[in-house]
Amino acid sequence: MFVKICGLRTEADVECAVTAGAHAVGFVLTPSPRQVTVAEAARLVAAVPPEVLSVGVFLGMPVADVRDIALRTGLGAVQLHGRGYPAEDFAALADLGLRLVRATSTDGSPVEVGAFGEDMLILDSPRAGSGEQWGWDALRGQTGQWLLAGGLRPGNVADAVRAVRPWGVDVSSGVESTRGTKDHGLIREFLAAARP
Repeated sequence: MFVKICGLRTEADVECAVTAGAHAVGFVLTPSPRQVTVAEAARLVAAVPPEVLSVGVFLGMPVADVRDIALRTGLGAVQLHGRGYPAEDFAALADLGLRLVRATSTDGSPVEVGAFGEDMLILDSPRAGSGEQWGWDALRGQTGQWLLAGGLRPGNVADAVRAVRPWGVDVSSGVESTRGTKDHGLIREFLAAARP
């Protein structure tokens, strides 16, 4: 089970997620309680070992700026979040040699992995970042490298994995003590529960 811990803001957050066994860590580079600056992202990416994927998360930012930040920070992957990014934006980043991640809800967006040229697909709550559980059951039978997100936490991730059988899971608010502040105990619990 591939596990991504998103919205990390400190080197201690990164160390905790990596030590607990995360396959990917995410850094939010657009306005959010979890946002980090470009300089902070570069410092955090440098703390991620090569076997763990470092993902920059972007929402509503022009793709030219995404490209510039990806090159300046040393990210291993770019996540374009929301329906505001057409397939052309993924094509414009393809030459960077980075993993491309499309994150969307199931409300009217194609839910097939690779539909926009992405390597991985995250299927999230209609209210991304809200921590609200949503109708996961509709995703049963989904194939490819896709991650379930939205409303996951240590207490329900094992049930979600059994019910939906995603390739991976992605969590942010479900491992926070307060909005934007990661709880290292919850990160460890989530990783243990996601991969029984």
